[in-house]
Amino acid sequence: MKKIIVAILLLILFTPAEFKAMASTEEDKTYDVTMRQDLLSLMMAYPEYIVNIEGTADGRVYVVMKSGRKLLYDDKRKKGSAEKLSNPDLQDMLEQTYPLIPVRSVLEENFDPGRCRVYELLSEVYGSSQKAIESKLTSLNLGYLNCQFNSSNKAANSLKAVMQELIPLARGNQRIGSCVYPSSGTYNYRLIAGTNQLSPHSYGIAIDLAVNKKDYWRWSTKADGDKRLSSYPSEIVEIFEKNNFIWGGKWAHFDIMHFEYRPEIILKARYFMNKQDVEKPWFQGVPLEDAFIKNSIDKINQVLK
Repeated sequence: MKKIIVAILLLILFTPAEFKAMASTEEDKTYDVTMRQDLLSLMMAYPEYIVNIEGTADGRVYVVMKSGRKLLYDDKRKKGSAEKLSNPDLQDMLEQTYPLIPVRSVLEENFDPGRCRVYELLSEVYGSSQKAIESKLTSLNLGYLNCQFNSSNKAANSLKAVMQELIPLARGNQRIGSCVYPSSGTYNYRLIAGTNQLSPHSYGIAIDLAVNKKDYWRWSTKADGDKRLSSYPSEIVEIFEKNNFIWGGKWAHFDIMHFEYRPEIILKARYFMNKQDVEKPWFQGVPLEDAFIKNSIDKINQVLK
């Protein structure tokens, strides 16, 4: 009721043109805040690989990689969900905020946070060819067998931290153990089924745990996905998310056995999940005592004045 009253008062006090200008200004502020938060999330996620932010006279903003390559933040094109998945920019990739809360049923249609991947970014960090990727792989113990995972950007170290916490739980709790073992694998250089895009397994940054026939949207119905999610151990998900992995169980196109190392998605969710008050500092909530983060904020503010 209060929102309706405010809307009526605005229509009375302002002409349609003035009202439209006010709404546009508010949208611009929200977009600017979101862009800054996205850029900071990327810089925190890839500190050894993203070295700067650059802007152009026509308003385009780029992330500058250590190699000198520049990745466009927003191509300003209107895209449907299918095109965002097949040809995303950085803004598309970070548009949907990953929920750091328990999920017990399949999420709404086309809500797939982290399922959009900018392959230019992944190639810069984890390797641009099969040979380059394989040169970065390291062996990790999953408790009963070894697997290969990418050593770049702390990916392998993060999976190691997951397993150090998860293995004792799986051994002592049959409900958890049955979802963890036997693992369906990590590194596998292949395309995603039904697409011409590389799987994140191709980069050695994803792990599939024990397979259940209800785990994958192509194999299963939404009702069966709901049943699987309703009983999936939250302890597994929390351990992975704590170490910067996203879970395919939080996608409308559910992939419940799938965990993927995506620090930019988790960091944005961790610090910027709630709608930001545009009148407050856009970086509110991040640890400003961290010199790298403080320096990254300064770089962003210098470019986006």
